[in-house]
Amino acid sequence: MKRSTIGIVVVVLLAVLGLSSIFIVDERERVLVLQFGEVKAVREDPGMYVKIPFIQEVVRYDGRILSLPTQPAEITPLDDRRLVVDAFARWRIADVVRFREAVGVEGERAAQARLERILNAEIREVLGSVPSGAVLSEDRTPLMNRIRDQARVQAQALGIEVIDVRLTRTDLPEQNLAATFARMRAEREREAADEIARGNEAAQRIQALADRTVTELVSDARRQSEVVRGEADAERNRIYAEAFGRDPEFFAFTRSLTAYENALQQNNTSVVMSPGSEFFEFFRSDSGTQPAN
Repeated sequence: MKRSTIGIVVVVLLAVLGLSSIFIVDERERVLVLQFGEVKAVREDPGMYVKIPFIQEVVRYDGRILSLPTQPAEITPLDDRRLVVDAFARWRIADVVRFREAVGVEGERAAQARLERILNAEIREVLGSVPSGAVLSEDRTPLMNRIRDQARVQAQALGIEVIDVRLTRTDLPEQNLAATFARMRAEREREAADEIARGNEAAQRIQALADRTVTELVSDARRQSEVVRGEADAERNRIYAEAFGRDPEFFAFTRSLTAYENALQQNNTSVVMSPGSEFFEFFRSDSGTQPAN
């Protein structure tokens, strides 16, 4: 009876020792085997492994890519306009031994705290070296790559690889929004006033050019009309002179008819003269010829 009991105890102890000496590594994990706090082995490949029970311990770390959102931070770009910036980083444990030496027993929580401090420092340095327009631009890829590269160098001491850094929000602080909007409105109004002034100046130049062109065209047209009128008057006088030379009486008759037409119109001023006046001499002739003096 005692022997059977002892046998059972031995079997149980062997089973406990066997189970304590075996551990399994998942493909999502990176495992350290420690002996009295000193690293004895690194297990990164998935599978079943053996350790010395009660002497060696297994410490597991996440081998996947992890995310780290940073707390909102105020930065001052090159043009002294304060901005509130949010960012997040994607990182993973690259060197598990160095990671253990850097963060100790606190593990990933301590690593994230130290990595966040590194990111905040690099964000302030990089964004503080450019104007706010570059930070607020839609294409911030070069700035994010600079932050990533500089943070990657600093994080190597922690055994961490920084894979990517992204700026999720870049806004103005609430207390600065009103002043910034007022300044932006004033700048736009000044630009609009400058554009209006330049437009008015251009309009005046165009109007002056148009007025000068109109004056020149009218003057030229008047000059040409006077020339044509003079030529027509000369031609008319020539014709009259030729007609007078051929038939003085017909010329006098036509001139009298023209005078009658102009004088006897309805709206002309009334003229009082004697019927025997020379003006009506053709009305007194039966033959329509001018009577001899």
